[in-house]
Amino acid sequence: MRKKVITNPYHAVAPPVQQDQWHHLGPIMLTLNQQGTPRSWEERAPPCVGTAACLGESGPPFLSLDFGRGGKALSGAYAHRLAKTLEEDGKGRDLAGVCARLASPRSVGRARVPCTLPTEANQFCWQALRRFQFSCEQTVSPKTPSSSVHALRPADIKAVTAIGSLQRKPGSGVDHEDLLQSTGKSLSEVSVETLAALISGFNPSVLCQTPPPATKGVTSDSQAIDLLHQAEEMVKLMKENQIVDFQNDWKLITIFFSAENPCSSCASTQLKNCILDNLEKLKDVLDFLYENVPKAFINLVDSTELTTSSLACQDHNNVRNQCNCVGEHSTLDDNILRWSYQDAWEKLLESGRFDQKDDFTVVLQSSLPKRNLQLILGRDGFVTTSKTQVEVLEEDYTFMSVGLWNNMMEPPGQKESYSVTKMPRVKCPSQENPYLFTYKNSNYSSSLETSNTKETSQERTYGTNMPCFDWSPSDAVPVSVHNLRPADIRVIAALGDSLTAGNGAASKAYDVLDVLTQYRGVSWSIGGNENISTVTTLANILREFNPLLIGYSTGTGKETTDNAALNQAVAGACAEDVPEQVSRLVERMKNDTRINLQTDWKLITLFIGGNDLCKFCNNPVQYSPENYTYNIQIALDMLHREVPRAFVNLVTILPIERLRELHTSKNTCPKTLMRMLCPCVINPQNNSNEHKKLIYFNRRYQEATRQLVESGRYDTTDDFTVVMQPFMMNVNIPKTQEGVPDSSYFAPDCFHFSQKTHSQAARALWNNMLEPLGKKTDNQQIEDEIVLKCPNEAEPFLRTYKNSNYTYPNQTPNYGSQLLCEDRSPSSPPATSVHSLKPADVKIIAALGDSLTAGTGIASNSLLDLDTEHRGLSWSIGGDASLENVTTLPNIFREFNIMIVGYSTGTGSENDSNAFLNQAVPGAEAEHLPAQARNLLRLMRTDPRIDFSADWKLITVQIGNNDLCNYCKDPDHYSAANFSRRIQETLDILHEQVPKALVSLVEMVDLPALRQIFMDNQVQCPTYMADYLCGCVLTGEEDSTNLTMVREATRAYQLGIQRLLESGRYDTHENFTVIIQPFLQNIKIPLDQDGHPDISYLSPDCFHPSQKGHSQLARALWNAMLQPVGQKADSFDFTIDLLDCPTQNKSFLATYKNSNYTYQPVESTEEPIENWGSDLSCSEQAPSSRVPTSVHELQPADIKVIGALGDSLTTAVGVKATDLQTDWRGLSWSIGGDGTLETQATLPNILKKFSPNLFGFSTGNSKETAGFNVAEGGATARQMPAQARELVELMRGSSKINFEEDWKLITVLIGGNDLCQYCLDKETYSVQQYVKHLQDTLDIFYEELPRVFVNMVEILDISVLRQIAASSSECPLAIKNVCQCFLNPEENSSELQEIMRVNRDFQAEALQLINSGRYEKREDFAVVMQPFFRNTLLPLDSNGKPDLSFFAADCFHFSVRGYAEMAMALWNNMLEPVGEKQTYNNFTYDRSKLKCPNPEKPFLSTLRNGGFRSSDLNLEKTKHSVPYWAVIVAAVAGVLVGSLTIWLVSGKRAKRHQRKTGTENNIKLTTL
Repeated sequence: MRKKVITNPYHAVAPPVQQDQWHHLGPIMLTLNQQGTPRSWEERAPPCVGTAACLGESGPPFLSLDFGRGGKALSGAYAHRLAKTLEEDGKGRDLAGVCARLASPRSVGRARVPCTLPTEANQFCWQALRRFQFSCEQTVSPKTPSSSVHALRPADIKAVTAIGSLQRKPGSGVDHEDLLQSTGKSLSEVSVETLAALISGFNPSVLCQTPPPATKGVTSDSQAIDLLHQAEEMVKLMKENQIVDFQNDWKLITIFFSAENPCSSCASTQLKNCILDNLEKLKDVLDFLYENVPKAFINLVDSTELTTSSLACQDHNNVRNQCNCVGEHSTLDDNILRWSYQDAWEKLLESGRFDQKDDFTVVLQSSLPKRNLQLILGRDGFVTTSKTQVEVLEEDYTFMSVGLWNNMMEPPGQKESYSVTKMPRVKCPSQENPYLFTYKNSNYSSSLETSNTKETSQERTYGTNMPCFDWSPSDAVPVSVHNLRPADIRVIAALGDSLTAGNGAASKAYDVLDVLTQYRGVSWSIGGNENISTVTTLANILREFNPLLIGYSTGTGKETTDNAALNQAVAGACAEDVPEQVSRLVERMKNDTRINLQTDWKLITLFIGGNDLCKFCNNPVQYSPENYTYNIQIALDMLHREVPRAFVNLVTILPIERLRELHTSKNTCPKTLMRMLCPCVINPQNNSNEHKKLIYFNRRYQEATRQLVESGRYDTTDDFTVVMQPFMMNVNIPKTQEGVPDSSYFAPDCFHFSQKTHSQAARALWNNMLEPLGKKTDNQQIEDEIVLKCPNEAEPFLRTYKNSNYTYPNQTPNYGSQLLCEDRSPSSPPATSVHSLKPADVKIIAALGDSLTAGTGIASNSLLDLDTEHRGLSWSIGGDASLENVTTLPNIFREFNIMIVGYSTGTGSENDSNAFLNQAVPGAEAEHLPAQARNLLRLMRTDPRIDFSADWKLITVQIGNNDLCNYCKDPDHYSAANFSRRIQETLDILHEQVPKALVSLVEMVDLPALRQIFMDNQVQCPTYMADYLCGCVLTGEEDSTNLTMVREATRAYQLGIQRLLESGRYDTHENFTVIIQPFLQNIKIPLDQDGHPDISYLSPDCFHPSQKGHSQLARALWNAMLQPVGQKADSFDFTIDLLDCPTQNKSFLATYKNSNYTYQPVESTEEPIENWGSDLSCSEQAPSSRVPTSVHELQPADIKVIGALGDSLTTAVGVKATDLQTDWRGLSWSIGGDGTLETQATLPNILKKFSPNLFGFSTGNSKETAGFNVAEGGATARQMPAQARELVELMRGSSKINFEEDWKLITVLIGGNDLCQYCLDKETYSVQQYVKHLQDTLDIFYEELPRVFVNMVEILDISVLRQIAASSSECPLAIKNVCQCFLNPEENSSELQEIMRVNRDFQAEALQLINSGRYEKREDFAVVMQPFFRNTLLPLDSNGKPDLSFFAADCFHFSVRGYAEMAMALWNNMLEPVGEKQTYNNFTYDRSKLKCPNPEKPFLSTLRNGGFRSSDLNLEKTKHSVPYWAVIVAAVAGVLVGSLTIWLVSGKRAKRHQRKTGTENNIKLTTL
């Protein structure tokens, strides 16, 4: 009877218990009687328990309770009562109920360890422990718990609990806690469960107290009161509970609090009061615990962010009015409030207020992150959610709780943020710091980092001296914006975000909360406080020219205040918010009686984008460069339409990425707040894709707005213009004299500008306004002295494109061409041969390929439009417009034959009618090309415009780019052989079915050349998309393995195509040919005037060509078609601008024949037919006189059935040199039965000489003929038990064999993939796991298969692969990806030494298992280790290089020749006595190397018939006295013995070679 797993017995329904009970039930061993099916069951239950065991081998089981340390086992009458009740309750099914009825906290002398009810409420501790692996080294703990909280170890903690709740959002009608408590566990419960489970790894008796319930639906105002109530209830319960020694046990208590406050949008003075008020209330909670709870470690956790998106408050602003708040809710307000709240707590805790006693402390842990669980509001305001959502939320809570534990292991100041996407790795206490970290034992002094760097002093006066002399306005109010002088400006206004609102501009150092104050009066572009002598702003500068200027802002306040005037910037605004600001601005101007909207000249400054970039990573589409520019366009359009006489400054967004310098340098900046304010800028790792995307978006913001302005869209009237002011375009972070970021230029949050920077920005903007377009400063350094410029008599105006004599770049360039060819006539008479085909003879044009031919991104202006296929502009097949303005191959041919058809127009997919004969598909690879050819054939045959038989056709084929981009990911699939085969299949279709056709086969693009574009940091390319676009080429270092592989593959692709075409395969008749056009072999990237790649030739992704690039491709293709074969250009210059013409001597499209080109000799691609069979002539081939009953008397002829387990070495992948996809099982060394021994040596073919009716071998390459070969490619030892079960069932169900009587031979070889993946998961592929899986496999055979002999082939010494990879240029570098753990480590590295040791340990430990005696108790079963692979000999050719004829094309698997050697070595091993088996494989072809059974002992060799018992060879550690190093020494000794044997063999062979020079049977060897 076998063991069966019984599910958790705690599911029994039990009576309710009181809230104060602690619930435990310890390790259980349950034995039922014979009717109960399970013989035994064992399961580890909650760690915080006593123990209970149900014992008894037969009859009614009885129960024994052991109450832990110092407890006494229950016995006598009490035990009898337990047993009787247990029997009545159903053989233990209500074990919990028994325990509840017969025991109580007071039923035994030791009340601290009772047996109590394990109800649903307390099962979380056990369930949590099962969710994650947790293994920490146990340090030697003191016998008594610590007396100081600052030396508190996890093992000292005896009780875990928590208080706190998530507040209800005002107006939502439901709170987060309500939802969870009705459908799942709360955060408090999950945290207790998880922390207790983790602590149980150190202290199994830790107790878990269910958190007391929170008051439902508490408002933020009453949150502290509710926490105090929970604290009081928690203390009461602990004191009443008999299990807790309240005075002496250490307690871990977590408090979750929320910083959310209805006053979070109020003025900073009110905010300070709010914070102080909440601080005082929560201090009351901690004071209570401090005074009433001895021996406590308190975690304080801010859970404010842990809200759900659907619980947003619908009447939030109404609640805020309780504080008399004015204005809108701002994310900036929330972030600064939250940080200030945390900062206040941190300072309070650092003060030592709660560290006056040595047994109590409070530590502020990291804040919990935001989660957006999508909840659906149902009827009556109730929230409905699926079980899955609750489960997901509980899982997130578990992740956070593990993160909380990890933070307890980190000192203050070094705590990490929480993961909500995956289970974090559980941290362990270190030997140096085995205690929980507190402020005191961390020596943590201050939340503000100190800096030894001297920052520039923050002077309080920021005035400027105006050096100008001409202050006068124009003689008459100008009517043209291009004649506008500074003094002509009557109205000033501004739009933007908090940088224009002036947040924190005049805040004192370190007063972060004051950053919420908007100092609009000192704002750089519109502030009007005081005058130019004390406050430098653009408005104050203009007031020097026109004292009557109006519109500037003064003082402080939001945009809605009167003193904000025409400063309508809004803190936290993004580009999408600017149109609304424009509406308010226009309304204010119209309502201001001082302003004449029609006649007054207005200066409006717009600066926006910082918040877009801070948020873009959360929604790249919403904050895309296209949407950013579009929103600005809407705003400018509104101004253009509604505001006459306006000069608009559009200030270029600064490079916000440089803000990261402030965050990483040592200074007083609030780093946490910086991450909160601008996570998409601060959080990404350097050079990560997120970082690259930020830089790209930033640059595209700059470039796209420039293009918008330079489009001339806002220069349609004479009284309005928009001018880009780029002074901040390349601004750097200001530095101190020591060269570190100078935070004095920033507000206390290190994000906004201080007044110092506002002054400098005002000066720089003013100077920009006076600089002509084309010569404006675009890299103003803020720390430099900026002297104000003055208008002069020659140039008195604010500069516009017109008064700067600046010409905007042409927004609609012409990509046409001139064709100067004189002879455009067709052949006369009509051409009958493809070799005399003139351009005008072509009637039909078509194309096959990928996105390059489909036209992806040709006319796209943004990444969002990249999926548009502009087929009408495609280089080889597009027919939009005419050659005069669109250069494509069809448009060139239309100059010769206006009636040509087949070209595509417009946009769309290959299925659209306008695509016509452009059947290219974006993303297509060579394998998709035959299908395209068939579609093309169908279209040409059915279109009435085409005379399929009579019309000459030109078909352009370009493919392979995607194959190369993906090559490194699957080198086998994208091999050169497969590529050539797929091209051949396509061309064969065209050759066989399309008459009168010239096919231009354009070679693959020189993809590595594009790396120059993606590696140049100055180019505005989406480098973060490199992996998506072409990961094998565009990512990694120049000498990377992937790139080398692609370069080699490219050459192999080219060579394969060349061989295919030069074979003459497609020149069998006069009306068809295929010509290679090689001009893309070498690409020269065009450079701009600054020496950087000119990306105007490329679409926005910098990978596909733009229309400009397609025009150049079309020109190059046309020219190539006229160039004679053998003289064609093999390079591409993007700057080509001339179209060649047919000449009188060369008037035809060039072919091999009319170019007088002689095919180069092509090496034969056919593999020589080789016979890797063997000869066997044994005198004794008959079976035993009677069927043996002992495996130790088994002769080869007695074997009736053969089977095999393993991986791709047994499925025989690669046995055919050009095919790495097919399992040629019929040729497998251990199980293949194709052919005969004379033509192919395999183990079945050898055995068939003895047992002609052998059954089970594989034939062919299909699964249906696999026989008993159950091996699977890619298998590891972990899959062997499953394969074993499959094989047993196949044999048991086969009608062809006698399952009980027939002798079976099974060969197992596994472990290569385990070694190759070892470094990726050392636990899964450990030696212990490897041996365990082998044991499980053999156990299955041992228990379920009668009459079986198992060959366990020892795993090969896989280091041979390193020598092949290192010494052979013919091997694809893909081999490194096949087995990266062995091939990637450097020589002599620790990684290499480790994997080589593991390789040896696999061999040694497997041998120990086989020789352990475990499988010797059955007379009809034997498993024998066959060690011919133990010391692998690498075969060498005559030049001393690896002889690759033994290996498949991937240099990893074996060829048919190699498999033959393996089969012969295995056979010989089977006949060699144990202890005398050859431990190396002699890769030398010799048809006579097979051994015959010994006439005296004609049996297959086993331990017993070889004269050994298991004890003689057993190296297994059966006793602790046998050290592990002895096993290693034994293994190493075995290797040395093998090496010595190899040396002797090699030496003898060398001498024999000297005597027998030139013998083909000898091959060079090298020992490993």
